Amino acid sequence: MRVLVSPDCFTGTLTSVEAATAIRDGWLKEHPEDEVVIAPLSDGGPGFVGGLHAVLGGELITAIVTGPLGEKTPAQFLLRGNEAWIESAQACGLHLVAADKRDPRITSTYGVGELISTAIDRGAKTITVGLGGSGTNDAGAGMLAALGATADGELATGGAKLKSLSKVDLSAALEKISDIELIAASDVDNPLLGLRGATAVFGPQKGADDFAVMELEGALENFAALCGRRSDGKDPAVALGAGAAGGLGYGLLLLGGTRVAGIETVLEIVNLDDEINKADLVITGEGCLDDQSLHGKVIAGVASHAAALGKPCVALAGEVRLGKRECATAGIDSAYSMSEFAGRERSMAMPAEVLSEVSARMSQTWGRR
Repeated sequence: MRVLVSPDCFTGTLTSVEAATAIRDGWLKEHPEDEVVIAPLSDGGPGFVGGLHAVLGGELITAIVTGPLGEKTPAQFLLRGNEAWIESAQACGLHLVAADKRDPRITSTYGVGELISTAIDRGAKTITVGLGGSGTNDAGAGMLAALGATADGELATGGAKLKSLSKVDLSAALEKISDIELIAASDVDNPLLGLRGATAVFGPQKGADDFAVMELEGALENFAALCGRRSDGKDPAVALGAGAAGGLGYGLLLLGGTRVAGIETVLEIVNLDDEINKADLVITGEGCLDDQSLHGKVIAGVASHAAALGKPCVALAGEVRLGKRECATAGIDSAYSMSEFAGRERSMAMPAEVLSEVSARMSQTWGRR
């Protein structure tokens, strides 16, 4: 039997590579003669670079960049020929901010701009930036500053400071990327502003209380008004994906970037349909299988492709919050919860071991004897 294992990361516990390895190991304990192929995935958030490197190869470049609170932090991007893939979370991720210091009014995307600049210096002509898992809400202002943008105030110290600006000059940043193709890979299609915007939807997840949400919304409105439309007349603030990663999508679109659906881009790059066609069973997974999983996330992407190709798909997750009907509608034939199997405490403390055990148990139903 040939089994394809293509999970996302299990946020906060396992990378997509670690999760895929644990699932494979669990299956092989029960079915050592089977062929288990792993293809770790990401929708643009954490694990984006590692998953692509596992499939594409290329060179992982490490750079020391400015983290979300101004500290120095190592970050990697993938370079293959003149193409580069950047995982924004490595430079501005929520995991880089201690829980008691989370305040999206003061966190910055400056390090993402440093990664883009380094990739350009290394010869990249096409740069794809994976968006997701950020701890920032600065509309990409920090990233723009790292690429040369200036203002009559601070761009690189968080979204709240954007309220006091009265002038923004993007000319140096636009010159820096003038012959670069920028691509924003995002798992969300939210605009920059409004009830579905970056601040209202994602700000509270990053530590913003009601007052901070109001403050940031006003600051981003001011910043977008100052930046205006692109040279082609389009308003990036209302574009799909502008609100991704605290508005980092907006910053990239402002520079002339294009937005693509993260998971579909990854599936195309790794030619997952070819692997699905060769498989008897597809296994996917992520930390929490819930309603959000069905909107542009890895599980939904893998399951829909498996269903289209007539292959059964099983999902493993830390927690399963969807019913059988919702799973079936998404193309998921069965879902298994680590928390139900081993309890939340043990699942968080020993995630690889528990995931492997769940995989072994699942294989007793889905494997061939």
